[in-house]
Amino acid sequence: MLTLRNNQIPISISFDGVARRHPVTIARALSSHHRQAGSVLASEETEPSEDKPLQAIYWVLTWACHRKCKHCYDDRFRPYIRDALTEVVGEGQAAFQKIIDNLPDDLSWVDETGRRDRTLLVLAGGELLIDGVREELFYPVLDALRQKYGERAPKISIQTTGDVLTPDILDECLARGVESIAIASIDDYHVGMQGEKKFAFMDRIRELMQSRGVREVSLGGAKDKRLKEPDVAAGRTLTGPTFLFFGAQEDLWIGELWPRGRALSNGLSKAGYDINFCARWSGAKNFLHIGKAGSEVAIEPDGSIYPCCLKTKAPLGNLTEETLADILSSVAALPAIQALNDGDPERMGASAGWTRARFQQESLVKDGRGQDIANMCLGCDRFFEQVLSAQLADLRRERLAARELVA
Repeated sequence: MLTLRNNQIPISISFDGVARRHPVTIARALSSHHRQAGSVLASEETEPSEDKPLQAIYWVLTWACHRKCKHCYDDRFRPYIRDALTEVVGEGQAAFQKIIDNLPDDLSWVDETGRRDRTLLVLAGGELLIDGVREELFYPVLDALRQKYGERAPKISIQTTGDVLTPDILDECLARGVESIAIASIDDYHVGMQGEKKFAFMDRIRELMQSRGVREVSLGGAKDKRLKEPDVAAGRTLTGPTFLFFGAQEDLWIGELWPRGRALSNGLSKAGYDINFCARWSGAKNFLHIGKAGSEVAIEPDGSIYPCCLKTKAPLGNLTEETLADILSSVAALPAIQALNDGDPERMGASAGWTRARFQQESLVKDGRGQDIANMCLGCDRFFEQVLSAQLADLRRERLAARELVA
């Protein structure tokens, strides 16, 4: 049996290079520090299992949110009420058990030293803690994960704005196996967080977390020292669950904002062509390095999976229909997918006659304010629309047809 030993992480985590990365990057950073302090699975095996585990999985359980932030990367994240809320939550309810069934039985991976560690599973929305989502979808998912994996469960991290977090909700999360909580609203875009307001909110969250023994870790790197607490120099270690603050600050995370959703339509994204999100941890680079560092996929509420958290124009497949291993093995042979795995989206159209110059031309669009914006993610979108989406759909039909023959 695989067991955890010495589950300790440093009180302070300093990542000056974490700027402009995705929440999964942040959670991975936490995962890395768990490993450095000894939170490694006690097993002599160092080879990944046949069912292809990953380092990280980013799973959006629902589009339902109590906010409609102007910088959000997907228009579907917004408030829903009455029947609309029931419907949008129902999408996740209908899919989550099949998704869990089709995840690898072994959710662990091997780091560069040969040590095995648990996969990081980031659960996000929307907002998972609001009424209509929390009891109806979020808690059942946590319970289903525990039922399948037991003591071999992945490291579960959740993302929340934090403004609906209460002592009772925090207790429920911890009791159901949540190990880290990312308060993801610390910027000037979220309502009520502008300017100095965010710091009073952070103090309230700290008081709540302290009352439950949840310790704070820090990303570091922010210009304002109040966003770098606790002090990196503390150097102590801690046990148990942790939390951190982050947000879309200019000098942290994705300061340029992904050219997606309301960030694009509101003209807020400042991501130029030189910003290659694909080559960052939030992007597709190394997503096919199964069982090793960098391997990661993103999942939508209906089970659609993507090679990056920004999400390509079409999914690779759907986890309500097939196993993750089958889908990734099938698409890995496509030259465009290989280019994404290499973090080189400019190359994804080479086999279809797209030069790098053509790709760059296709990457230029007008945002919602009529401003020119060019980014590789936009060129990737165009190539999916014109070429790759059809190829992926054909592969999916072939896989499902083959399964029918076997059945």
